Amino acid sequence: MKVFIGILIFLAAIIVITLIRAIFWVPKKKTYEPLEDEEVQLKEYRRNLSDAIKFKTVSQPDPKDVDWNEFKKFHEFLEERFPLVYKNLKHEEISDASLLFTWEGTRPDLEPIALLAHQDVVPIADGTENDWEHPAFDGYDDGEFIWGRGALDMKNHLIAVIQTVETLLSEGFKPERTVYLCFGHNEEIVASVNSGAGSIAAVLEERGVKLDSVIDEGGAILNVDVPKILKTKLAGIGIAEKGYADYKITVRSKGGHSSQPPVHSGIGEIAKVTRDLEGHQFKAKMPHFVYALFTKIGKRVSYPARIVTCNLWLLKPIVTLVMKKFPPAASLIRTTTGVSMAEGSPAANVLPQKSSITVNFRMMPGTTLADVKEHIKKVVKKKDIEIELLKGKEASKVSPTDSRSFKILEELCMRTDSNYIVAPYLVMGGTDSYHYENICDCIYRFAPFEVDTKYLLLTHATNERIPVDCMEGALKFFKRYIKYMSKE
Repeated sequence: MKVFIGILIFLAAIIVITLIRAIFWVPKKKTYEPLEDEEVQLKEYRRNLSDAIKFKTVSQPDPKDVDWNEFKKFHEFLEERFPLVYKNLKHEEISDASLLFTWEGTRPDLEPIALLAHQDVVPIADGTENDWEHPAFDGYDDGEFIWGRGALDMKNHLIAVIQTVETLLSEGFKPERTVYLCFGHNEEIVASVNSGAGSIAAVLEERGVKLDSVIDEGGAILNVDVPKILKTKLAGIGIAEKGYADYKITVRSKGGHSSQPPVHSGIGEIAKVTRDLEGHQFKAKMPHFVYALFTKIGKRVSYPARIVTCNLWLLKPIVTLVMKKFPPAASLIRTTTGVSMAEGSPAANVLPQKSSITVNFRMMPGTTLADVKEHIKKVVKKKDIEIELLKGKEASKVSPTDSRSFKILEELCMRTDSNYIVAPYLVMGGTDSYHYENICDCIYRFAPFEVDTKYLLLTHATNERIPVDCMEGALKFFKRYIKYMSKE
């Protein structure tokens, strides 16, 4: 009886401690000095972005299928609209159509910074052209949105960067650090062997350049509104990105006429392979930066909810288990397996001699292409399978969150709005930035456009568009970023 009472007292004490701890489990109060206002050319930006969308700079897996004239015309457009950039910065065309601009700093002893963007956009799906409210390459500005392919991915970012440099030049600004503008031409071709960004990075490496920092697409500023629990803005800074692999797995069988089928045809056998892969997912583990994200958010929720969030250290296994049940959340904590394509015989009355599936893996940092292949061999019961890597790239390195560049990003966000939550996170897709890992340790993925999630989901989709009201803040951010980051 005494033991039972002792347990009850212990549990009661834990509950009381938790209730009290949750009250004080809040962010440390810090006063942020407001930023000085910046002059930006919003009207010119809208016109330039609208016109930039009109160029059909669509990248294709086979370079022979690319309309290179569209890129040529886009380059001429940039030179016409941003004359000070072309007059004062060294500009080079790298690879097929990538652009490298060099803005020499006054302090050659300081490591340079680089701002990345890509010129290319994805194509419009055949048969969907008429589904657009405004034609995909008209760049229509209705006063509320600018419509078109590339409005969010990522001519908005590219034009904001180059226009910011044009504005700073007109104001007589001179950076202490050299500033590179790196505009690739085929980012949308995942794991391309002819990457324009890879070529730019290789040129810089050959010249002995070591970058202080890189900023590229990947993050955004999102409104978070959970009634009675949390209302804030989340600025996610991507400190890493997942790897990518397309593996083709093939099963060979006798084949023959479909009138005399075996118990399992080749399709049946490849179905077993699919079941094995989907039934044996990679182990889930919460990375430190995901835990940091949850902790930052947890300290900002209302008091009743903080009773749970203040015990994340204890509840991590349960949270991880729950996240595994929801695909968007699961992708944050494990390498994903997506069986996306299947092939069999060429006719309905012919049994396949060769059956295959294509499986897309998105690897967590720390999981390699070789690890994925070993995983396939381990979990698939049928051992006489053929495994072929169609294309892939390794997961990126994880950039530090205690660097000068990350702290400046955080400071710029918090001084813009002290209610922001600024947190590191993992980028699910790919960007050009991983190509720069040989010459830079501090690579961050952040686009300072405050866009509602419902519009972000239109990226690569029909009716892609960007709200006009998010543009001024983004232009001011880039201007401040270059000013702050180009100092010693």
